Amino acid sequence: MVSSVSSVRSIVNNLRQLSLDAFGGPKKVFTISNPKTIERIKWIGREISSPENRLILGATALMSQPFIDAHNPTLDDEVKGVVIARTIAKILVGTTTGVIIRKGCIKAIDYMTTMPEQIKEGMKHVKLRQLLLPVAEKIDPQKLSQYKNTMGTLLALGVMVFTNFLIDAPLTQVLTNVMVKAKYNKQNGGKNAKSE
Repeated sequence: MVSSVSSVRSIVNNLRQLSLDAFGGPKKVFTISNPKTIERIKWIGREISSPENRLILGATALMSQPFIDAHNPTLDDEVKGVVIARTIAKILVGTTTGVIIRKGCIKAIDYMTTMPEQIKEGMKHVKLRQLLLPVAEKIDPQKLSQYKNTMGTLLALGVMVFTNFLIDAPLTQVLTNVMVKAKYNKQNGGKNAKSE
């Protein structure tokens, strides 16, 4: 029994090392040296926010995943239609809630990191507006912007743990049923279909 466990462990370690070797790992080092490529990567990090990134991922998924499902040879046509509808619904709902929650959380963090010079007399919630402001003698505006985006993204990830169950799953089911019913009605000449 011990030898079979060690054999499995050895195989797993060898596979892990092969994957590390293929993608860089400890034995290989990939270096980007082209200045234009480095500048483009820096621009992406600076300019594309977390909500925009989620929107790009959603658009890419919407262009590719339904196509993959449509060409799955293991599914019959009826099941394929439901699978495609569910994939589209999941992408649309996940992308929409992901973008809204990320944007909202970044705005909330932005509200709670108001610089002292931006506080005006008579402003409400002054302590709340400075609750998450980093403590430093001088705050670099570029670094503060990155800090806000990072904190907003972390907050959004925490919020989305709950919204995946409370919003995404029920909305995905409703949207899937609507699309399947519409397709069924279209195939049957507009007759009402009983949605499952």
